[in-house]
Amino acid sequence: MRTLMKWVLRIVLMLVLAAVVVGVWKREEIQRLMAVNSLFSEEKIIHNFSHMDDAFLTVDLPRGEGATFELPYGPGFELPEGTDKWVEDRAVTSLLVMQDGQIRFEEYYLGTTPEDRRISWSVAKSYLSALFGILMAEGAIDSLDDPVVKYAPKLQGTAYDGATIRNVLNMASGVTFDEDYLDYNSDINRMGRVVALGGELDDFAASLNETFVEPGETWQYVSIDTHVIGMVVRGATDRSVADLLTEKIIEPLGLERDGYYVTDGAGVAFVLGGLNFTTRDFARFGQMILQNGEHNGQQIVPAEWIAESVFPSAPTEAGEIGYGYQWWIPVGAHEGEFLARGVYGQYIYFDQPRGVVIVSTGADRSFRDDGVNETNIEMFRTIAQSL
Repeated sequence: MRTLMKWVLRIVLMLVLAAVVVGVWKREEIQRLMAVNSLFSEEKIIHNFSHMDDAFLTVDLPRGEGATFELPYGPGFELPEGTDKWVEDRAVTSLLVMQDGQIRFEEYYLGTTPEDRRISWSVAKSYLSALFGILMAEGAIDSLDDPVVKYAPKLQGTAYDGATIRNVLNMASGVTFDEDYLDYNSDINRMGRVVALGGELDDFAASLNETFVEPGETWQYVSIDTHVIGMVVRGATDRSVADLLTEKIIEPLGLERDGYYVTDGAGVAFVLGGLNFTTRDFARFGQMILQNGEHNGQQIVPAEWIAESVFPSAPTEAGEIGYGYQWWIPVGAHEGEFLARGVYGQYIYFDQPRGVVIVSTGADRSFRDDGVNETNIEMFRTIAQSL
């Protein structure tokens, strides 16, 4: 009996030791997974969205040595009636309103500050679109109608084999992908765990093998499509998206702070949602786009590309919000009205005829409720029209 107990005790001690060894070996991965599982919790979401580098692997986007793009303050104005309630209801963390290159309103909420580098979520998709337009103009990519596998051969034989670059820019790849943020086992949440555990998103994209329609037939928001755009960029240039974005957009813009990308385990930028900048630096990008890609006498993004990319070319349903090349076009939009949008309340709204850019960041855990996006857009329109 004593021999048996000693044997059992020895086995238990060995298992405990093994668990300790694995825990130490995988400590960072376990910590990141725990961070993902609590990333959107009510008590942590505001802090987390300003400190993504505490929980994930990242790569810096240095601002460079150039002069800072000054954002002068213009005359202040009273926000329209109902704005305060909207700020509270939507858990807005910052709101910055610019007109004609001047800040007309700037405020930070829920304990955030101007120095916070806030997570972009899918606003990052529009940055990648701008970079893509630069590379197209430089001749790195031959045609939007090229198949993605021409530049991303890893996707041969997958659900993306047959899709064109235009298809993925339009979110019309036809690839089956579950974007339900509330379902723990959805594709979007499985992808998040890949990033947290140091996996590779290229492998994740290559693991998708189902389609629900032919490419180009139907619009369906599929965030992994944006990662495929990143694969195309890397394949066409043999450079990282982070380096290209820094060289061609970040440094020429003269940001006030370095930014950073969340990355996967291979150091590949999380291009579909991993940018982190201050609210003012999001506004600097927005002002450049508002000016049709020009800043300080330099054409950073081709004006023709911006016009093409914000045109609602995707096969969306009639009467629904439109989509271009990683940009949103609201229902009933007038010419020059479009936006970048990310989950939990991240927006850059544009009204070119009025010279208005509005940046809003948030931690809105009810962002998927019916009518929330429409309410946000109407608030931005009301603010722009009140200037």
